[in-house]
Amino acid sequence: MKLSVELEHGLLPDKYGKFAGEEYRAFDVPVVNFPIEITGIPAGTQTLSVSLIDYDAVPVGGFPWIHWLAANLPVEDIAEDLAHGSLTYVKGTNSFWSKVKDNPALTQAYIGPMPPDQTHNYTLSVFALDAELDLADGFFLNELRNASVGHVLDIALLDLPSRAN
Repeated sequence: MKLSVELEHGLLPDKYGKFAGEEYRAFDVPVVNFPIEITGIPAGTQTLSVSLIDYDAVPVGGFPWIHWLAANLPVEDIAEDLAHGSLTYVKGTNSFWSKVKDNPALTQAYIGPMPPDQTHNYTLSVFALDAELDLADGFFLNELRNASVGHVLDIALLDLPSRAN
């Protein structure tokens, strides 16, 4: 399986991260996910799951920052701005939960990259799964990992750089 995300000058386009315009923001953070082209999805795939994690955040904040979790996605390319589309999928909890627990519109959504110090690489992971996972909106990364055991047909990873300034 292979992932492709269109970059501009080798970086994630501004509209999906720190420099997103107002029309791509909510709660003053970028909330419109980038589209993902997926090729080579294995036969037998029933659903996809996705994560976007900033491992470069460890020196800054002490832990990897989870920007996006989604499960039970249809077996197709992932469209831009899933949250405002018509697809049904299960929304996972991102790291904003550590700051704002009572706002699922923020904590169960794509939150674009906002590196504070320098360009960070954001690791996009897409899993091809042979089943629909027994997860509900608000699941955590550990729950996604546990539910995926025995169901992963393939994994594709792609590092996406996003600029700090």
